This record gives sequence, C-alpha cells and structure tokens, in this order.
Amino acid sequence: MPVGQVAARPGGGGVGGMVLGGGAAAAAAVGGDDAVVMQLAAAEGEETVITVNCPDQAGLGCDLCCTILEFGLRITRGADVSTDGHWCFVVFWVVPRSSSIKIRWASLKNRLMSMCPSSYSIPFYPDISQPGPSKFYLLKLLSPDRKGLLHVRFADVTHILSDLELLIHRVKVSTTPDGRVVDLFFITDGMELLHTKERQEETCSTLMATLGPSISCEVLSAEGFQQGFSSLPPKIAEELFRVELAGSEICSSSLSAELKRVQTATINFDNSLSPAHTLVQIICADQKGLIYDILRTMKDCNIQIFYGRFRSDKKGSVNKGCREVDLFVKQVDGNKVIDPEKQEALRSRLRSEMIHPLRVMIVSRGPDTELLVANPVELSGKGRPRVFYDATLALKALGICIFSAEIGRQAASERQWEVYRFLLDDSKELPLANSPTNRNRVIDRVRKTLMGCYN
Repeated sequence: MPVGQVAARPGGGGVGGMVLGGGAAAAAAVGGDDAVVMQLAAAEGEETVITVNCPDQAGLGCDLCCTILEFGLRITRGADVSTDGHWCFVVFWVVPRSSSIKIRWASLKNRLMSMCPSSYSIPFYPDISQPGPSKFYLLKLLSPDRKGLLHVRFADVTHILSDLELLIHRVKVSTTPDGRVVDLFFITDGMELLHTKERQEETCSTLMATLGPSISCEVLSAEGFQQGFSSLPPKIAEELFRVELAGSEICSSSLSAELKRVQTATINFDNSLSPAHTLVQIICADQKGLIYDILRTMKDCNIQIFYGRFRSDKKGSVNKGCREVDLFVKQVDGNKVIDPEKQEALRSRLRSEMIHPLRVMIVSRGPDTELLVANPVELSGKGRPRVFYDATLALKALGICIFSAEIGRQAASERQWEVYRFLLDDSKELPLANSPTNRNRVIDRVRKTLMGCYN
C-alpha cells in the first residue's frame, strides 16, 4: 500500500495524510513476513520508512515507539496510526539521531516482528503484571578506566545485550582504587538459556570482541548479591518527583531557550467530528520521545487510539519546531471522552508527561556531588529507553568523569519511577561542589541531551 494514502476518518469524510489500515482487508493482505516492512533510506540524511501491519493490541503503538527510540532512531515528519480494534496499520518515518550511530536494521526488524501479536483475539488491556519467574543473572565486566569510557562501554554493552535478547534491569558501575572499572549488570535472558555454559560463553565472547581484549567478563547467578536500591532522602524525593513544576523553576534563568520553548502545550477535545470517537488535538514543541510520551500516557490511561496523525512543521512555517497531533480515541469501555472532568484529567496528565517527561537534579551527597535523573515507569513495567546512554553522553561532552552509577526504582506520587544516580568526580575545569552556575550548566546539558537538543 502506498505510504501517505488517504483514509476515511471515523464517521465518514477524510483526514488528509491519514494512512489507511484496519479490518479484514488488511488481515487478508498481510502474511507473517510482511508484518514489518522497511524501506531503507537511499542516502544518508534521508528517511527510512517503517510499516507495521499486524493484529492490534492495547499499547502496541507505544511499544513500537519505545523500541524505535531504543535503537537510536528519531521519528521525523510524522507517524500514522490506524486501527479498527482488531488490526492495525502504523507507519513511521525515521532517521538516526546521529551519523555516528550504526543502526542494526535487521535486529530492529526482528524486535518489531516479535512485538506483533500472532492473533487479534486479545483483550483491550493486556496483563500489566511484572515479568514472572525469569531468573536474574549478574554480568560482571572488569576493565581499565579512561575518561569517557563509561559512556562508550555502556552504549556498546546495551546494543550487544539487546541483540542477544538479554534485558538489563539494573546496573551499578564503580571505579576501584587501582584505577579499574567494575560494571555489574543485573539481567534476565529472553531465551531462558543463560544458565548454560554455551550461552554464557556466547555472551562474553561477543562483548569482548567489541570492547577489546583488556575486558574480562563473567556471568554469575544473581542469588546472594545485593540487588536493593537505596531510596532517596524524603526532601530530595519530594522535589524530584513532585507532580507539577514550581512556577519559579519553569521561568528559571538556568533553563536554556530551547528548554523554555517546550514548556507549553495546547490540548483540545472535539466530540463533533465523529459519532463514535473523540478527537484529541495537540500542538506542542517537538522534542525527542514526544510521540512515545503521548502514546504511553494514552496507554496508561486506558485510552485506545483508533486513528492518529503526527505532523511536524514544514520549513519556513510560523510554527517552526512544533508538532500537530490528531488522535481519534475511545475509552476502555468503548465510549467517547465526554465528561469534562475526565477531559481535564487527561489534558493535565498529557501536559505533564509531554512538558516534563524527565526530572534532573544535582544534589550534595556528603562531600560528593550526585546527578539524579528520573523518569516515570509505564504501568506495564517498562522504563524509558536510552536514558542512561544520553545522560552519560552529556557528561562525557562536559568532560565530567563518573565515579559510580546505579539504576533503581522508587515509588512516589502514586507511581513507579526509574532513578539514575551518578556520583560525579569533581574536576578543576568544572568544579561542582560549590558552584551553582556549573551545576546549572550540567543540568541544562543533560536535559537538552535527553530531550534531543543534542545528539
């Protein structure tokens, strides 16, 4: 089917640019190998088109977006979503976030294929319980230290483990007194084979082939190891996890012009265009992960998207740097979103998740300085992709070394948060201990990298 074909909007008529999909015709037209089709870019800088045509399930669009972000891609001029509740048709136009990122297209296709349901006899909201009996393992890497190594190594390790179908649940990185780095990754195996010698050898040999012979690798059972995550002090947690930004912080001079620009969003509801669906119209600043933030919010709020279009501004437009989003939606009970209180609750939640999807702070930890980055966890238990990678990239760009780092989860504000804690090594070039200006510089750089202002 040609990309960009016009489809009928819910209730009749047409929506310009909406891609046709859904229904028995789509089901009859696609085979297993055609569920994910990639039209690779002809040249660097051009867009790759990813088409997903498969049975639908709640939150599938969100999960697809999350995986695309995880592979280092940026969704550019739009994403089209169409479903009849049983079958869905989704199109993404993507480019690598940086020319230095080597996209593993075959692995991405395999991952997206694995996410497509095999049948459409699936209840609207899937089981959101945490993964059950998967056994935890401890992947231990020991290597020499050098400035910036943590970012490079973690990026490589993340890619390798993803290809091996190993999922990272927690990581702790520290530097030993003799100058070596110890990385402890708490992982589970999607293939459930990590207890075998062959699977362990495959994992370590693949890592060492990429990271070099100076790396030593070992896979151990996580039983007996401390997997706990020390909770943040109450005052710090209250500030980091508060629902709304204080007005003083929104207008803070420490925020760059790019970050101040994303602090606005217009969200409107229209129940007059379709007899069966509510139209949610969003105009907001474009930023990394925006489509993912919208879709995960809808998923967590039990709102099903039947038709959707995400448009970026055109060059020369008065709305430069903005996205316009049209979503035809229903509630989980099949009804439109008519109640003003429900509309306001959804509007407030969307605005909060789009404007403030990540929290960044620098605090004193005794005589040391600690960078905190936090993001909300989906109800399904999934965290935000590439946060550790982007945060370490920002610190590397500033020439800041990381003494230790760990990832954990903490409950606050009636939800789960994923928290990244980086103990920073103070330097003469950028002292942080007693310099609010330098701390604000670090916070701004980390935020801008997380939001896509830097690749």
